[in-house]
Amino acid sequence: MTSQLSAICFNATRPSDLARFWSGVLGWEPADGPDGDIAILPPDNSGFRIRFLPSQEPKNGQNRAHFDLTSASPEEQRQTVARALELGGRHIDVGQLPEEEHVVLADPDGNEFCVIEAGNKFLADTGFIGALACDGTQEVGYFWSEALRWPLVWDQDQETAIQSPDGGTKITWGGPPVLPKTGPNRLFFELGIPAGADGEAEIGRLVSLGATRTDSGAGDGDRDGVLMLDPDGNEFRVRSTR
Repeated sequence: MTSQLSAICFNATRPSDLARFWSGVLGWEPADGPDGDIAILPPDNSGFRIRFLPSQEPKNGQNRAHFDLTSASPEEQRQTVARALELGGRHIDVGQLPEEEHVVLADPDGNEFCVIEAGNKFLADTGFIGALACDGTQEVGYFWSEALRWPLVWDQDQETAIQSPDGGTKITWGGPPVLPKTGPNRLFFELGIPAGADGEAEIGRLVSLGATRTDSGAGDGDRDGVLMLDPDGNEFRVRSTR
């Protein structure tokens, strides 16, 4: 059975503080993780969790992935920005043009995210987290489409995007040039293998699609799962669900 996207994980210097920020911005409730970790859940308990894991790795350059938050109206966009700033976010400049209508912010740990203007057609069929926007090649978009068995909903000019058959957040890759990797990614995917499924067979399937298995940072076995790299060298973890 195919593993599922169970969580987007943040490596955080202050996991509790970052969880409070994102819980407040998104309106998601805190939840107990499988190992006493810190996580928040979407209101309908569908889709992925967001987990916040302790890390002392300093932020080095722009993240390879960030959230794009949607807006139903200009007023809602202003409200989202104001709420984020009140909770400890800040405006940042990543080279956006003055005429662009989205707002670029950073959370209290420095992770970039965007609040997208109302009327964005590409994100019209998503949710509040419209997209996880990633730097990445066309190859990695194809890999994740096969790995998650999510269909491609965009494939043009080396830009790709996938979305669950059930709808919700899109995952996008912008094509070249890709930001250089300067250390472990702060945001990464966690895949869950259903209890009772053959985990080694699933890991073998991912390897056959282009992933690399590595023992680096694998921790204490099943608690942390198996650390892998996608074709662009981005870390992700595969864990058994409980």
